[in-house]
Amino acid sequence: MALLEVKNLKVHFPVKHGLFSRVHESVRAVDDVSLSIAPGETVGLVGESGCGKTTLGRAIVRLLEPTAGQIFLEGEDITRMGGGLLRARRRKFQMIFQDPYGSLNPRMTVEQIVGEALDVHKLTESRSARQKRIYELLKSVGLDAAYAQRYPHEFSGGQRQRIGIARALAVEPKLIICDEPVSALDVSVQAQIINLLGDLQQQHGIAYLFIAHDLAVVEHISHRVLVMYLGKIVEAAEAKSLIHDPQHPYTQALISAVPEVDPESKRRRIVLPGDVPSPIHPPSGCPFHPRCPIAKMPICKDQFPEFREVKKGVYASCHFAGTKIDA
Repeated sequence: MALLEVKNLKVHFPVKHGLFSRVHESVRAVDDVSLSIAPGETVGLVGESGCGKTTLGRAIVRLLEPTAGQIFLEGEDITRMGGGLLRARRRKFQMIFQDPYGSLNPRMTVEQIVGEALDVHKLTESRSARQKRIYELLKSVGLDAAYAQRYPHEFSGGQRQRIGIARALAVEPKLIICDEPVSALDVSVQAQIINLLGDLQQQHGIAYLFIAHDLAVVEHISHRVLVMYLGKIVEAAEAKSLIHDPQHPYTQALISAVPEVDPESKRRRIVLPGDVPSPIHPPSGCPFHPRCPIAKMPICKDQFPEFREVKKGVYASCHFAGTKIDA
């Protein structure tokens, strides 16, 4: 059984106009997304800024209310769950935020930040047990117990992200949503955090939904990768298969934009024309067709492509999936 299963999830934000703030249209940030994550699996989620990745992650952990669809955690529907029931389920899933500076309360010490979850869920029976658990959590993410009485402003970005990870681990979750956890960090620090997440997964069997822009990082840490465009999943495959043999033209363009160290590389950069369409008024047919180099047939404008298996284990939403742009 899947640890997490998302079915036809939608998150639409109403756009209000006029004197009486009437709603005439909506921003379709997440539009009919389905996915699943197995226990101990890492699923990467990539796409351009504004495609809906963070909104999807926040909706899964119920920081945003879904407009439609269902979210199942270990077979239990948590989509409309609230109050004490949802609070109890939050032990099973946590989130690591993108900004290690803004996600920690500057008025709280590290001990208070990490220990807050222990207090909310009543996970320790005494003050000494609470302190011992906090020290264990700090040690597990590579921080000294002496740091417990310091404040967030006294740490570097990488250290702050480690504190955020320790906070997420405090309730022993089975799933962590990692919302671009290394994008604000130096490259050398990024590697340390990625390795830390991998070690923690091996030790505790945690599953990750890893949201990122950097496809090299995603390939390194992920078992499977989902590609998102304009609120929809357009391709899904095992990490190596997707990176080395992308089937959707949008995925091909993303991969071509990854910087290469080798000056002799002959890989051609695919430049997509135009801008990302408005999620308020998405294009008819395939949402990618206004920018797609291979969209030359009427079906691209008129008919939404089915999300289908185009080769073993590879799914794509494209009428001409597998066609190479370089061809």
